[in-house]
Amino acid sequence: MTKNYIPTINISSLIRDEFKTQNALKIIKKIEKACVEVGFFQVTGHGIDIKKINNICKIGNRFFNSSEINKNKLAPKKWNNKNKNLYRGYFPNTVNGKEGLDLGDLKITLKHVRKYKSKYIEYLDLKKSLDKTSIKSLSNYFDEIFSLSEILFKSIIRLYNKDENISRKAFSRIKTLSTLRFNYYPNQNKPVEISKQDGVALGCETHVDSGIFTVLYQDKKGGLQFQNRRNKKWYDVPFNKNALIVNTGLALEYLSMGKFKATNHRVLWNKTKRMSIPFFFEPSYDFKMSPSFLNGNSYNKNKGIIFEKFLKKSLEKFIEYQR
Repeated sequence: MTKNYIPTINISSLIRDEFKTQNALKIIKKIEKACVEVGFFQVTGHGIDIKKINNICKIGNRFFNSSEINKNKLAPKKWNNKNKNLYRGYFPNTVNGKEGLDLGDLKITLKHVRKYKSKYIEYLDLKKSLDKTSIKSLSNYFDEIFSLSEILFKSIIRLYNKDENISRKAFSRIKTLSTLRFNYYPNQNKPVEISKQDGVALGCETHVDSGIFTVLYQDKKGGLQFQNRRNKKWYDVPFNKNALIVNTGLALEYLSMGKFKATNHRVLWNKTKRMSIPFFFEPSYDFKMSPSFLNGNSYNKNKGIIFEKFLKKSLEKFIEYQR
């Protein structure tokens, strides 16, 4: 399918006016409509310089084009028994046809790891494989994409007529399990899956994401598709060099009691190299996932499921996380 079914929303009013103006409220309603009807939308006016994004792409490409020895310095224990990290780091394309690099908050130190004792909060020593300039750029990008994601989540909170600052209860910066990922698709010899629905060859399996939002930049080769919830047909996510792609995840579906559903998506198989950079915006590991957070007059933190357990259950279906 080639029809452009995804709305593009200029969110500069949210960035500039902090939810207070009529323009900002109009943008929030557009986000609501996109989340409910499609589950995917593109944002422009997001405030992140395209030059910075292009630089992040270059850093990713340099890393994946470096030697196997260099990349494996960041691999989890499953692929490098000298390392202690289990969740973050590099995984090879022998897993499911693509290489990946998963980065948690770059502000995490060994002190934080000892303090919080969550298996998903790990210190990754990027100096093993990356230069200082690249690490600084990655850290700055994480800061900016995290702030953007928080603005999007606050817009959802405003729809429920609540103070947007309650987002702090769900997202305590170092404690969040948010992940900046690089997906690198090499010259794949064969698809990782043939769609049972329409027989299309895939380079990434059909799935939904675990978090609140995923905010993604894909290169111009494209290949990302999402499924229309009504007619079950698949639509291309178009490339727009100035836009970031946003999709809803299972955590938002849970908190909204099914109003904002997570949306199926997949990547088409092609024989040329491709890279995408998703940011999975995920709550603090100890946040109690309760529908009362958005619904009702008060948040009951004693009811619900801790996000760390929610995430573990969600990740079990992904082969790269079977560690």
